[in-house]
Amino acid sequence: MTGLAAAASMTSTGEAVQFWILGSVAVIGALCTILMKRAVHSALSLAGTMIVLAVFYLANGAYFLGVVQIVVYTGAIMMLFLFVVMLVGVTAADSLKETLKGQRWLAAAAGLGFGILLIAGIGNASLKQFNGLGEANAGGNVQGLAALIFTKYVFAFEVTGALLITAAVGAMVLTHRERTERAKTQREQSEARIREGKQVPPLPAPGVYARHNAVDIPGLLPDGTVSELSVNPTLRERGQIRDVSGASLAELKALERRSEDWLGRGSEDEPGPSSSGGAPSTEHKEGAKK
Repeated sequence: MTGLAAAASMTSTGEAVQFWILGSVAVIGALCTILMKRAVHSALSLAGTMIVLAVFYLANGAYFLGVVQIVVYTGAIMMLFLFVVMLVGVTAADSLKETLKGQRWLAAAAGLGFGILLIAGIGNASLKQFNGLGEANAGGNVQGLAALIFTKYVFAFEVTGALLITAAVGAMVLTHRERTERAKTQREQSEARIREGKQVPPLPAPGVYARHNAVDIPGLLPDGTVSELSVNPTLRERGQIRDVSGASLAELKALERRSEDWLGRGSEDEPGPSSSGGAPSTEHKEGAKK
């Protein structure tokens, strides 16, 4: 412990503050990665932890490893995972469905084994002698890192590569589904809808009778009510649907009034249209009737 106390006494105040602040952020991000209910939030927490690790690498003089940590792992791999999760739309309910029997027990056993190995490795670590950054990077940081990977830790490096390849192949196998039956034709699908009595005509388009054709604006039925089938269920669950039924009905009523006035179908006792409505004058109406 004498060497550890000596190393602690040599640490500057700035290094100690940086370590405790960023170390706390890294631990919180790691805990959020395994405790968050949504997969997107877990991926973002893991990305934050990786960025903190990159800062630690840069602070210790491992500039190449720090840049690789940000560019490759955080910027490429983690962002790819994040985009895939966002595109697939994984929710907290999906984690409750087991596609493989016993996978929770296997995951618990694997986690326990990894924890035992980690504790054993930390227990056997030697803290009596510190080489320092100057000696570690004597031949260059990239050269020193390559020498350690391909000589002392070559077996662990190869096992890690095999695990990554296995994980990639397993992800493709689990997500890929071979079509074992013949795809139904459009006629067969329409006949099945007629038999089931479920939405025989096509779904209404968004924005019909609503004076707008955006996907987040529901269409209006002829009686003025909102058509729930005209918008995506995902937008409805997220609460991203704009309610413009009242304003659209008012505009539609004004448009119908102007059309009736233009065609001369308005009642005699109703007042004439204002100049702001854009309707023609009485002379134009009489000329149209003639």
